[in-house]
Amino acid sequence: MKKVNFFDTTLRDGEQSAGVNLTQKEKLEIAKQLERLGMDVIEAGFPASSKGDLKSVQEIARTVRSSSVTGLARSVQSDIDAAWEALKDGAHPRLHVFIATSPIHRQYKLKMTEDEVIEHAVRSVQYASKYFPTIQWSAEDACRTELPYLAKIVEKVIDAGANVINIPDTVGYITPQEYGKIFEYLKNNVPNIDRVILSAHCHDDLGMAVVNSLSAIEHGAGQVEGTINGIGERAGNAALEEVAVALHIRKDHFQAETNIQFQEIKRTSDLVSKLTGMIVPPNKAVVGKNAFAHESGIHQDGVLKEKTTYEIISPELVGVTTNNLVLGKHSGRHAFRVKLQELGFQLEESVMNQLFHSFKQLSERKKELTEEDLVALVLEEQLKGDEGTYELVSLQVNYGTEGVPTATVTLNDQVGQIIQEAATGNGSVEAIYNTLERCMKQSITLLDYRIQSNSSGRDALAQVYVKVRVDDVETGGRGIAQDVLEASAKAYINAVNRAILMNHTKSKKVQPTL
Repeated sequence: MKKVNFFDTTLRDGEQSAGVNLTQKEKLEIAKQLERLGMDVIEAGFPASSKGDLKSVQEIARTVRSSSVTGLARSVQSDIDAAWEALKDGAHPRLHVFIATSPIHRQYKLKMTEDEVIEHAVRSVQYASKYFPTIQWSAEDACRTELPYLAKIVEKVIDAGANVINIPDTVGYITPQEYGKIFEYLKNNVPNIDRVILSAHCHDDLGMAVVNSLSAIEHGAGQVEGTINGIGERAGNAALEEVAVALHIRKDHFQAETNIQFQEIKRTSDLVSKLTGMIVPPNKAVVGKNAFAHESGIHQDGVLKEKTTYEIISPELVGVTTNNLVLGKHSGRHAFRVKLQELGFQLEESVMNQLFHSFKQLSERKKELTEEDLVALVLEEQLKGDEGTYELVSLQVNYGTEGVPTATVTLNDQVGQIIQEAATGNGSVEAIYNTLERCMKQSITLLDYRIQSNSSGRDALAQVYVKVRVDDVETGGRGIAQDVLEASAKAYINAVNRAILMNHTKSKKVQPTL
């Protein structure tokens, strides 16, 4: 069995998904869950893009101890300096540095000759080796690069000090057979290739990211990169949970093992989905809600007689449970604390006390409380506005089939003053959003609105996701409440608050892609 390392870039490449803007608290929560999942490497962000991103990567590096935390850098000295500042306190600091190598990128983006690209790549790796014990070097758009030139630059950067060589399919163009041949070519034509780990990073533009990643492993890759739920630029990245389960279920074929803790897969998928607002399709492999559902009578009969007739993956393997009723209104503080710890949340005492108070209030209204409800409580606490943002005080909506929907909203504004406004709309949600826009005194365009239940039952919590444009900033927001209208208001306010913070930090000033 060969060991395959898993490199997660949910917090970097995944966050570049359109409309996804994670706060520092949310990034840290995801990073801690990725550590529990068993990720070998967590790419926490791009430190040089802004002070906010640097601080976020720094906090993750100081918190996560079992996984190696890395940050992305261009082949620029200032990028490498920013990455070292963010990562130097990590338990296993490493740098991920890249430069484009394909003819189209050399000519139109970099405007460099072949030799100039090699010179920049070698110089950046040599400089980084003064600080970082582990350096990963990536050839952006490697799959459209001439193979002799790719082999030449790879040999040079290995001599310069690179420990991991990443071969990205940046635009999701290559086929599995072609991708495998690239790894074979490098193994046969780079004299010092035995000194490094080869890594695969695949995008899903043609729907082949997972199968390309598996092909790379078959042809010598010792590391695979991707994101949870396959989120990312354009059509996204390879879904790491699918790659991990494929390696496990077909261990007879791939002869590979990983550090992935499979029982944490579903929980990780749910957390990423909730925090990013990117809903997992029901039919998605491994983590979709229909992944273990059997509708056909023939299938149902077979599964009842012997599960393996139609079920090659057991739900329990990836952490799917059929009954996760955990707490009720008579549960005490200790049981509540223990359950949150079991779910992976390590919270300060003040936050725990506030959550327990919210839990007691919810348990008076909701008869059955599930793990999903407890996670929603924690996320609701994270939704509370940072200093300098809007906060919902009260909401009143009047609606009738014969009348005009009217909303009255009271907010705390950015300087702590109370604002109260009322407005009408063609529906209740439009009335709420018209009122909020009047409260905030700025032009806000609603780009998307989605609602789903947190679990089953009439008393399930409602989760609303919105995407808005405030001035020239597009961002998403989410809201959680038992009432769908309250959740709608909270989602809208959350999105505007994120836009305000983005304007302050400019956290997406520079976002490269691999």
